[in-house]
Amino acid sequence: MKISQCLVIADDLTGGNATGVLLAKTGFKAHSVLGHANARNDSGFMECDCLIITTDSRAAAKTEAYSRVKHAARTFKTDSTKLFCKRIDTTLRGNLGAETDAMLDTLGDEYIAVCAPCFPSSGRTLAGGYLLVDGIPLHKTNIAIDPKTPVKTSDIAGIFRAQSKYKVSSLYISDLMDGKHALAAKINALADNGSRIIIIDCITYEDLNLIADAVITSKRKIIAVDPGEFTAALARKIITPLNAHERRKILAVVGSVNSNTRAQMEKLWLAQRPIANVFAETKKFLDDEDSREHEISRVTDEILSLAQTNTVLTITGDGLYPEKRIDFKQYSGDIDTLTGRINDSLAEIALRVLRGEKSFRGLYATGGDVTQALCAKFGASGLDLRDEVLPLAAYGLFYGGEFNGLHVVTKGGSQGNSDAINLCVNYLKSKLFI
Repeated sequence: MKISQCLVIADDLTGGNATGVLLAKTGFKAHSVLGHANARNDSGFMECDCLIITTDSRAAAKTEAYSRVKHAARTFKTDSTKLFCKRIDTTLRGNLGAETDAMLDTLGDEYIAVCAPCFPSSGRTLAGGYLLVDGIPLHKTNIAIDPKTPVKTSDIAGIFRAQSKYKVSSLYISDLMDGKHALAAKINALADNGSRIIIIDCITYEDLNLIADAVITSKRKIIAVDPGEFTAALARKIITPLNAHERRKILAVVGSVNSNTRAQMEKLWLAQRPIANVFAETKKFLDDEDSREHEISRVTDEILSLAQTNTVLTITGDGLYPEKRIDFKQYSGDIDTLTGRINDSLAEIALRVLRGEKSFRGLYATGGDVTQALCAKFGASGLDLRDEVLPLAAYGLFYGGEFNGLHVVTKGGSQGNSDAINLCVNYLKSKLFI
């Protein structure tokens, strides 16, 4: 029987499901348990990457919450579990300290709890040890007067110290500035000094990614204590999906040089796992035909090689970075002809990749010119449009040609926030069941 590699224990159902969805969007098979007995009696339910257990203990007495979490951790932990998560509320309601203690007591003295409660897309950030909701200290929001579980302080370390029997320490934004190795050393120093709960400031997804890297670098056994995003960041780095060998693949072709596209691609490379990128040296597409063919072949070969171990592959024009952008004045011909040659070259790479690796089932393209070049290269008549992924991002299927029925999402290069391309790729994953 396959056993889940990630165990999430949540204090309420909706919160647990929210974390499960984050894991599912990352590419993991996640099951949310409505009843402990049901999961234990159904071996098929355990055949997933991530198991989410709900204890319904947010408003319970401290001792009862501790008991429920300890029972759940004892029942569902296995030798196969690589990642433990104590899912907490985004606004710190409930028995944070007691429930974290329960997991620490169950897993043993080698474990520490690392709390990174940032949830950027919901406006939850931790700065200076204080939780902010859309920039407002937590205790000044409506959560302070919640009728069941009010929270009257924004000091998360203070909440843990009031509720936990273990030593609590904090690391701040300044501790993140010197990279993962320095942060790992600070985590180890605190743990060696007796801290079992370490709270770390986090404001952005980049912070969460850095903290995840630091935790792995520290080689400590940890429990992730967070609303879900930190757990998802760790899962991407330490868990291999059970069906990884069967997974369909997605190819992204990006020729846009818009600064917004750069931010979106950098976010995509951080958020997706497993992912690989190859930069195309676009200048070589314009030098001469031999140079163009050599570069097309190089990028194609690298992508096909990387496709053996990655699910999302991205082909990116190096003009994404200003220092690599082409001065078109040095070339004869109008700019439309020159950029058309670049787009045609990117489309030729995509054609050869799709011919060389049949497991690609989805395609993401940034920019109308690139999409048009892909349609022409594939011999497609157009797109069978099906849905709007987000404003100015469309989902459909190629109609006609060599890759008739291939799933595709197209988006303008300047459109959307930093998470836009990542959302488009996750949308394709949901359509392809990967």
